[in-house]
Amino acid sequence: MADKEKEGEKTAIQFSTRLIELLSKFEEVELEEVDMDVGDLELWLQPTAAVSAAPPTLVPPKVKPKEILRTEFKPPISEYPGQIVEVKLGATKAEGGSRAKSIVIGGEKSPAFYLFEKPMPHPPVIAIDVFDARIPLAKAVKMHVEDVLEDPAAWAKRAVGKFGADMVNLHLTSIDPLIKDTPPKEAAKTVENVLQAVDVPIAVGGCGDPEKDLKVFEKVAEVAKGERLLFGSVTLDMDVEKTAKLIKQYGHDAIAFTSMDVNRARELNRRLYDFLPREQIVIDTTTAALGYGLDYAFSVMERTRLAGLLGDQELQHPMSSGTTNAWAAREAWMKMPPEWGPRELRGPIWETVTALTLLLAGVDYFMMMHPAAVKTVKTVIKGLLSGNVGKPEKISNWISMKI
Repeated sequence: MADKEKEGEKTAIQFSTRLIELLSKFEEVELEEVDMDVGDLELWLQPTAAVSAAPPTLVPPKVKPKEILRTEFKPPISEYPGQIVEVKLGATKAEGGSRAKSIVIGGEKSPAFYLFEKPMPHPPVIAIDVFDARIPLAKAVKMHVEDVLEDPAAWAKRAVGKFGADMVNLHLTSIDPLIKDTPPKEAAKTVENVLQAVDVPIAVGGCGDPEKDLKVFEKVAEVAKGERLLFGSVTLDMDVEKTAKLIKQYGHDAIAFTSMDVNRARELNRRLYDFLPREQIVIDTTTAALGYGLDYAFSVMERTRLAGLLGDQELQHPMSSGTTNAWAAREAWMKMPPEWGPRELRGPIWETVTALTLLLAGVDYFMMMHPAAVKTVKTVIKGLLSGNVGKPEKISNWISMKI
């Protein structure tokens, strides 16, 4: 009897627990096909914590955005420990020369055109190439200077007066022993003629023969004493000591030229520092044209500029670019299939793209040739330095495509 009572109590407890569980979930229990033989029925429900179902989560409908999210952009401002040295090109009468004005390049404290960080103290300078002998030129260039090809003074005058050159870059190609082997005295006379024809600063380039260039530079530096010419170029193949000393003695500047190698640029500058002040050195790490290694030229120049800004004193110099190298690219002057467009436009565009790419790498001094390319690059420089906000609605339809 006692066992049955215990079994009944156990069943009641199980039934009571199950019933409470069901009521907590459904709040109502319906029993079907249940037979109950009881005397007195007593339902005793133990109070429990109320359990309520969580309301369903409403997912908002997807709404297609009608405009771009607007937020304020603040460019990150960086401080650089280094500064590019300033180099003065040309000298006025008061400075011992005969130029109408001198030009200063360099002085940057931040990357090119980072006007939100630091203003650019001096705009980049564009010089037009002039040669002392008749040389093969692309038709697109030749058509503008054909009547002055054998008169470098007249050519220089046109470059400044008509084409708007800031400087003249005179190449003494005739001194090459394999061309005319012009003697130093005659080359110096050509430089004098150009100095008399224009009143802007000028740069003087050699033929690339280390020995002949040094002989010519020595005579030219003496004849143009005080004019602060920019000699291009001093290379590791030359007698660096002798070249640097004569440039310093007669008050000129030098382009230190190396071939796409930052370490060699450092090496050449270290050797020059023993004889030439830092503020008389411009560096040239070689310009490769669009399609012919422009990406390498840009990378080396950008690395050079950033290294200088970050404190590398051996690379804290203004940079020069022989942008005229763009005309060595066959695509700039050759006859091509119609889809390439007319070469009269293709050539200037080739030179312009090369210049603009290196402009953003930090080049301070450009050697260029085609008047349209010169004008375009000068316009871009002026626009970038103005700091004006662009108007995208004016350029949104600048390109079209035929399928």
